[in-house]
Amino acid sequence: MGGTGNDILGELERAIGYTFTDRLILHEALTHRSFVNETGDKSVKDNERLEFFGDAVIDFFLSEQLFEHFPDSSEGELTRIRASLVDEESLAQLAARLDLGMYLFLGRGEEKSGGRGKKSILADAYEALVAAVYLDGGVRPAKSLIGGHFVPLMERYANGTISRDYKTEFQELTQALRGATPRYILKKSSGPDHDRVFTVETCVGGECLGEGSGRSKKEAEQAAARQGFARLKSVESGGD
Repeated sequence: MGGTGNDILGELERAIGYTFTDRLILHEALTHRSFVNETGDKSVKDNERLEFFGDAVIDFFLSEQLFEHFPDSSEGELTRIRASLVDEESLAQLAARLDLGMYLFLGRGEEKSGGRGKKSILADAYEALVAAVYLDGGVRPAKSLIGGHFVPLMERYANGTISRDYKTEFQELTQALRGATPRYILKKSSGPDHDRVFTVETCVGGECLGEGSGRSKKEAEQAAARQGFARLKSVESGGD
């Protein structure tokens, strides 16, 4: 962590516009598993449970925001927008704007490998932070935080400047052309725990249409879906 005193945590609180009643839950949200593994202190919790809960909190409040901001959009369109807004890239960007990486508790190995800038770690920490705000302060501050961060992303989506969710687009295309849903198969993972690279293959029926790699399974699946999407579109338009 860039610093461990309350003054440092206070900087983060000012950045998100919320002051915690229980600083322990904020500390938990900022603690990566590599830190827990190295300290060996069983009383210290990593942020993975909060990450799980934060994912659901974001989905819920973001769905409400999308429902209000896109009144003419269908269910499928709202689902696509939400998927684009909460992908690893978008969440990591939100975390970076808060300088969230500098507040994280990381193990020495993860620190040396550039963990404070890794998209997967930043995205997970952002979800954990949202969960911590919700659990400490309830609905109002969590809704305010999510709205403040995601409304600009909604505007970017409306303007066509946000990254695409290839998994959703690929699934819609395979269902339309093949009447089937793609499967994602983890082919391999390599590298040390603090710097893993995942390779995923996506198949429809018995045909494998794409392969991709990334620093997280989500990132690898998006890369595989992008390749599969391009290949199916090429076939549809009469290409090889």
